[in-house]
Amino acid sequence: MEIYPSVSPELSVADRLDNEIADLRARTASLKLALRLRLLCLLHSHETTSNPSSSARARSNQQFREWSQKQSAHKQQCLYRACAGVTTFKIQDPDPNAVDGGNLIGLRFEVMSKAKFLRPYYVMLNRPYATSRALRVHRHTVPQCIPLASLAARYLAPPIVKDADVSKKQDLSGFARALRRELVRYHNRAAVIGDMKKAAGLASKKASDPESDTEIVDISAADAEARQISLQWRDGRSGRLIMNDDGEVMKMVVQGNHGQDRETVQQFLDGAARLEDINKRLDNHRNTPPAP
Repeated sequence: MEIYPSVSPELSVADRLDNEIADLRARTASLKLALRLRLLCLLHSHETTSNPSSSARARSNQQFREWSQKQSAHKQQCLYRACAGVTTFKIQDPDPNAVDGGNLIGLRFEVMSKAKFLRPYYVMLNRPYATSRALRVHRHTVPQCIPLASLAARYLAPPIVKDADVSKKQDLSGFARALRRELVRYHNRAAVIGDMKKAAGLASKKASDPESDTEIVDISAADAEARQISLQWRDGRSGRLIMNDDGEVMKMVVQGNHGQDRETVQQFLDGAARLEDINKRLDNHRNTPPAP
């Protein structure tokens, strides 16, 4: 039986070896994934949780208990991170000259993208005002494209003494909710641009091949906030698509050899109002075989 039927006889020996190595690596990754899924199913089964020794006959009970404990800890951590999107904690600034004795309040923001938890973002707050317990942003790890300063000015405004000698009240909960919403929206926009590249067939190395039959040769974010998408066609046309925070298409312009190309815009959008609809149509068009 032929193991690698996809290898062309016209390829050189080196190319055949490269293809065989790539196929073996793909099969190894597939087998590892299958083994991991079977192990997870075994750890989640009722028989395993009720009587671990009966389900671990081929392995030592000690090793199986360690796997089960790690899986339980992982499930608990994922549940906590999924339910607690924002958590608070106390920090002590080691700087001896820090304000308020170095006491800081930390905010931890959890964001998930493509079914994976991303590295958490942190915002540290202090109380630098002598006559008020109002908070101010001290340090943070938030991306520069997130409007942190405007959110802080809106929800954590510095104390202002009015005629009635009453300070303006800050809203820490509103600040945390608004900031996490901006972080989630940013990563959702970046993810939908990646989905568009994949739907257009640009995720593989073959897409950059000059002999490739893909009509669109490049899709990328055109700004730091990932609200604008730059598109390049093989025949030299270039486009710019603008979406809002929720992934809805606001405007699209395509420039061709003779100015604006409204026909290409109509064909690309095809009445779609959201980027998810565009990605689904691009993926269906790419996977549909040409008519004989």
